Order: sequence, then C-alpha cells, then structure tokens
Amino acid sequence: MLFISETTSAALVNYEMAFDAARDALIAACDDQSASFPVVIGHGSTSTNRFTVKAAATAELAGLKVGSYWPGNLDRGLERHNSLILLFDQEVGRIDVAIEAGVVNAYRTSAADAIAAGRLARPDAETLVIFGTGNQARFECLALARVRPLRRVLVIARDQARGKEMATDLRQQGLSADVSDAEAACAAADIIVTATPARAPLFEAGWVRPGTHVASMGSDARGKQELPVELLTHASLFSDLPGQSRTIGEFQHAPANAMMTALGEVLLGRHPGRRSRDEITIFDSSGLSLQDLYIARSLLVKYREAGGA
Repeated sequence: MLFISETTSAALVNYEMAFDAARDALIAACDDQSASFPVVIGHGSTSTNRFTVKAAATAELAGLKVGSYWPGNLDRGLERHNSLILLFDQEVGRIDVAIEAGVVNAYRTSAADAIAAGRLARPDAETLVIFGTGNQARFECLALARVRPLRRVLVIARDQARGKEMATDLRQQGLSADVSDAEAACAAADIIVTATPARAPLFEAGWVRPGTHVASMGSDARGKQELPVELLTHASLFSDLPGQSRTIGEFQHAPANAMMTALGEVLLGRHPGRRSRDEITIFDSSGLSLQDLYIARSLLVKYREAGGA
C-alpha cells in the first residue's frame, strides 16, 4: 500500500489541481456509471468529536474519505478538520493508496464553491460576505478570488477577535477585508458564503438583495442549517448532489416541491445556470465523495511524476 503523508500531499496540491478535480467530479456525478453511496456519520468516544465516511465509485476509481471534526483541537493549536482518502485496488479489494488530506480537503471543498460561483454568480460580482472564521472560510475566499474580481471581503464572526485575525490574514493574501455586521454586509453582498457548523439560519432572507449568489458550505449532516428557509422558496437551487443535499445538506430544509439542479448539469450545458441579473442563486455543497477520488488520482499522478514510488 502506498502512503502519502499530510506534509507531502499539502506540498503537492494547488488550486489548479483542485479546480480540475472538482469540475471532473461534478460532471461525473451526472454519469450513470458513477455512484455516490450513503454517507455514514459517527462520533468519537466524546460525542462532540464527529466524523463522516463518504464513498464513491466510477468506471475507473473506487474509494472513500474519512473526514473528522474535533472542535477541541483549536485549544491545542491544531486544525479541527482532518481527512484521510483511501483508494481501492479494484482487482483484489485491498486499499492501494492512503492519502492524508487535511489541507487537500480545504482546497477541494473551496474549489467546488468557486466553480459554482463561476457559473452562477453575476460576472461583475465584487463584494463577498463570508460567515465563519475557520480554516475553510479562508480557503473559500481565496478560491472565489480566482473566479470573480473581488474588491472587498466582509467577514462575519461570532468572535470579533477571530474575525479581525481572519481579515488581517486575507489582507496579507492581497484581498481587501474587514469585519462587518451581518445585516449590513448581506445588504451589500454580491456573493454570500457560509462555512460554519451552524444549526440555525445565520441571516434573514430579507437581507439578501436580488442578484446575489449564496453558497452553503457547512451543512453536511441532519439538523445542520445555515440559510433561512424563506430564501430557499424564491431562489434557484443548485447542489453538488441533489439527493444527498436533500438528506444531509442545506436543502433538507427546502420545501418538498422545490426544484434543484446538479451543478454538473450546468457544467455539461444541460442547464443555463443563472438566467437573469436579478435571480438569486443558491449552491449547496454537502460534500461530493467523487471529488475525493478525483483529487486523490491527481495527487497520485503528481507524486509519481515527482519521483515517488
């Protein structure tokens, strides 16, 4: 079995790789030869320490990712999220490749958000509002800056000190960023992204102006919720995997008759995506397991090109 450590995978990954893998995975999700299996959600000996197992298969790849969230790691100076990707040798059923993928997961998650914004946000979108101050929230901002001409980023934080720290970090990355009040920020936003573990709406539907693109990146289990239900009733709904979004994603809170579209259908040209300047679009990313397979394959190719076994 080949093992690729966190240090090695973090050195190999980049946004170009993540964007390519995410795009391929979103398209593959619309292919009848691909399968995404029901997500397993569990916890450690302490119930606040949680993990998920997401598995998928294509005509060429099969494997799974174990993603963990240990909130107490923040006090230890460690990341709260971590990931391990496993690829099968499909001839004999053994694990062929194991990749520690904490940093890789942040890239791949933000890549899906950016690809969605590239097709659904207005071309002139320049003001981003980000709810959340964790590691993933930072990656979301940097990825979105690659697809839209962001002139300012407004950070919404429960902890003002963490919000100011994140704004400083983003400014050091070349983005104009400040901490803001949620209502005022949403009223000015062209793009709103939520990257939190919330279980109740983070803002009110009436705060969102026409033409805004909204992305929920944190809802990946029953009971999680970041967006107001009212917003889901008059926006156009898109997701990485509609069935999964209905079960554990943000759209578990959508009306039963709500129509939703797989983002892969937009990438394939089967759906137009945004249809008017004033349309509110919402992208729900509940976590596409196919993304893990595709980015693992890309990492493996790059690792071997660099002289790895």
